[in-house]
Amino acid sequence: MAQRTYPSYWLYKDNRGEWRWTYEAANGETIAVSSEGYKRRVDAERGIEIMKASANSPVWYPSSLENAA
Repeated sequence: MAQRTYPSYWLYKDNRGEWRWTYEAANGETIAVSSEGYKRRVDAERGIEIMKASANSPVWYPSSLENAA
């Protein structure tokens, strides 16, 4: 297997034997995790694809923070 590069997703099985993923930034720090465990690897991979597809999604915040630094 090739050496891991960053940023990248890490797909693994947790203590319950369920598939999960994390996303690590260029510095290797985890910045996103799956919100649930998946019974099937293909379902976890689908979760990753959904995250990738959301790259152009708008960012929303409360109007009370509109002028916040």
